[in-house]
Amino acid sequence: MARLRSRRWFTLSAAALQLLLLLPAAPANAASALAAWALREDGTLQLRTRRNTRLDAFFQAPSDGRGPRVWIDFPGELRFPRRLAGRGAVREIRLGKPRPGATRLVVEFQPQTRLNPADLKLRGTAPDRWELRFSGLPIKGLADFGEGDLSGRATAWLPPSGFRPTTTPVDPSGLPVVPTGRYRIVIDPGHGGPDPGAVGIRGLRETDVVLDISLQVAALLRARGVEVLMTRTREVDVDLPPRVSLANRSQATAFISIHANALNMRRPDVNGIETFFFSDPRSGRLASYLQQQMVNVSPGTPNRGVRRGRFFVIRRTVMPAALIEMGFVTGDIDAPRLAQPAHRRRLALAIATGILEYLKREVR
Repeated sequence: MARLRSRRWFTLSAAALQLLLLLPAAPANAASALAAWALREDGTLQLRTRRNTRLDAFFQAPSDGRGPRVWIDFPGELRFPRRLAGRGAVREIRLGKPRPGATRLVVEFQPQTRLNPADLKLRGTAPDRWELRFSGLPIKGLADFGEGDLSGRATAWLPPSGFRPTTTPVDPSGLPVVPTGRYRIVIDPGHGGPDPGAVGIRGLRETDVVLDISLQVAALLRARGVEVLMTRTREVDVDLPPRVSLANRSQATAFISIHANALNMRRPDVNGIETFFFSDPRSGRLASYLQQQMVNVSPGTPNRGVRRGRFFVIRRTVMPAALIEMGFVTGDIDAPRLAQPAHRRRLALAIATGILEYLKREVR
């Protein structure tokens, strides 16, 4: 019965009529039932929730100089209320807590936008999937954006068609050239100070690896005329929120968090390079450039791919952001390489190349 109900169509009324699925509500202290959302460039809002979730949806006509608004309430409490700037006809998207134990997703449109509430239909496409098409919405200027993984699977993200990374240069003279003074990049060396991060084979510490490589990346980018801000330049402890705050205040073009991976000292067979992004397709493209360049200089190391991740520093930054894992300090292939200055230099060149390629090809 729940599956049948989840596939029905529902209409948002002009009188702000509630739309209810008559299914059991989650406990008031539960985490938010909203797992992921995306607003597509064709004007479709897609949602992923817990299975058999009860949703309440509303429409409000334009008033007081504000455009129309659609909001959907989910059971379970949102941890971090936030606002995201919209694109095109969408002025803003807000996620908040309308009351204890609830989550609200609000889509507010530009004042000049006109929507017919009779045409707005919320459709359950599966027990944990929903779709709302904003019929008649001007799609000029819209672009895919959202939060979380709509697929519900931790699968690798495939780069866009036409993606052709260059060969990683062997010295700085071969780095891609970009306009001087146009871009600002934030480099975030993970961990630091009393937090060494992972500790691997022969005592190899993640913080030592990532700080060395991060400083080299910063120098390479600056030599190409890119402004670089770093969340730390020495062995100090920097909490996650200040790292995000620095990036957001700076209005950076992109944010890159640099890490080394680890598993168990009893699993030296696990090696590989992977890069994470949260949800923005621009972040996915940035991650793809970085991943390919690092794989170029690490023959024999498994390519673990580009993946969606919910790490704080890439989830809370407002610009395109990626978090890279350059190899396992516990891996019998990766650890000896990460301990070598020559390989760290190659990785620094690879990361700088990936960033510069992204700026040159994707940023206008």
